[in-house]
Amino acid sequence: MKRETVIVLDFGGQYNQLVARRVRECNVYCEIYSYKTDIEKIKAMNPKGIILTGGPNSCYEADSPTYSKELFELGIPVLGLCYGAQLMQHVLGGKVERASVREYGKTEVMVNTDSVLFQEVAPTTICWMSHFDYISQIAPGFEIVAHTADCPVAAAENADQKLYAIQFHPEVLHTKEGTKMLSNFVYGVCGCAGDWKMDSFVESSIKAIREKVGDGKVLCALSGGVDSSVAAVMLSKAIGKQLTCVFVDHGLLRKNEGDEVEAVFGPEGPYDLNFIRVNAQQRYYDKLKGVEEPEQKRKIIGEEFIRVFEEEAKKIGAVDFLVQGTIYPDVVESGLGGESAVIKSHHNVGGLPDYVDFKEIIEPLRDLFKDEVRKAGLEMGLPEYLVFRQPFPGPGLGIRIIGEVTEEKVRIVQDADAIYREEIANAGLDKSIGQYFAGLTNMRSVGVMGDERTYDYAVALRAVNTVDFMTAEAAEIPYEVLNKVMNRIINEVRGVNRVMYDLTSKPPGTIEFE
Repeated sequence: MKRETVIVLDFGGQYNQLVARRVRECNVYCEIYSYKTDIEKIKAMNPKGIILTGGPNSCYEADSPTYSKELFELGIPVLGLCYGAQLMQHVLGGKVERASVREYGKTEVMVNTDSVLFQEVAPTTICWMSHFDYISQIAPGFEIVAHTADCPVAAAENADQKLYAIQFHPEVLHTKEGTKMLSNFVYGVCGCAGDWKMDSFVESSIKAIREKVGDGKVLCALSGGVDSSVAAVMLSKAIGKQLTCVFVDHGLLRKNEGDEVEAVFGPEGPYDLNFIRVNAQQRYYDKLKGVEEPEQKRKIIGEEFIRVFEEEAKKIGAVDFLVQGTIYPDVVESGLGGESAVIKSHHNVGGLPDYVDFKEIIEPLRDLFKDEVRKAGLEMGLPEYLVFRQPFPGPGLGIRIIGEVTEEKVRIVQDADAIYREEIANAGLDKSIGQYFAGLTNMRSVGVMGDERTYDYAVALRAVNTVDFMTAEAAEIPYEVLNKVMNRIINEVRGVNRVMYDLTSKPPGTIEFE
């Protein structure tokens, strides 16, 4: 599919996905690449604009990530953010030094509204700063267009060359008018038309799938989650009965979830799909026995998924393609999209085994962020209750149980999670909280129940609010609701004598426990 594209060159910044996400909010397609991407590849992509991310290094040190001066001479607009801004100035003849005063957090920034970047932005605005170094001298041809009390160059531009450097982070929500600034860049500087729309994406994807598959047979890895459900319906619209959906109940699902998935996609459900349910609970418990390290658990679960699918494909006969609900954050967090470290291997990306017995893997949602997946689902007529259901990781409760996974621990976390979700719904909070679930810690502690000593597990409750699932804040749940959940879990779930609430934001934590 040909489309105008802005590319993000990742220098190791924690907000790389967020930059791309904000550009897409402007209806402009955006992808992330490592700063090591060859200049010829960038030329071949013919991007409308290039954005350089932040990063943890100092650009003036010999071994720091860098890029050749040629990048700024392609005639393609470039926007440098934080480290990217400093690198631009450093490479083009400016000077970057260690600042005497570090700026971190919300900062008042004075901007020149004559700059195309700051059109319709308030002359004094709040932005998110995070830097030790600062631009002490701008490169030749640049002029300063924003400053703070402590930072003389909060933004600089060479309008003739379409080069822009911003010391703060416009991509984070803490920067009050950041989306407007990025919009000014992609429209006012890059001249984008804004043709990245979900209806055209769905239509072109269905057409592309039809052409790729031909008369081949396709197996869809259906977990019942939002991503795989949207992928399944998209494939169904494209190729109908050539598609077989295999739902693997690995014993790591939420309480009663296997039956709920079958009710939606099985023979009694609203979709005319070939549907196979594989009950493989014991197989997974055996494979995970004694395994405590989360990455190892993810890879074991990922490999078993593929092996089960291969076995089912042999029963069906001559299956050519495997479909997965991989989405863009899966790709980036598995270390395949940019330069940032591997955060976690997603079972359908970094967790795949080396050998997969299918001609090709189809990932129709690979380019989408989570909220874009939901839009695609609604565009195809999926019901809201399915599209907006609680996110659930592919490895399931395997990564909501700290340490070894056992059938008994699964039972504990299923029961605790069901109580938590029920009480959140009873309190009318289920629509206002982004994601919430119960996890099982590996901690056991002494308690007293019925005048007797107990030595049982601690359950941790998690609830976060998030726009894009890349950053998140802990939700403020009323104390009386938490107290009721605690009482019910301790009284109704055998093996638990302590309940805790996790206040950690993302970053530094992740939304899931492992």
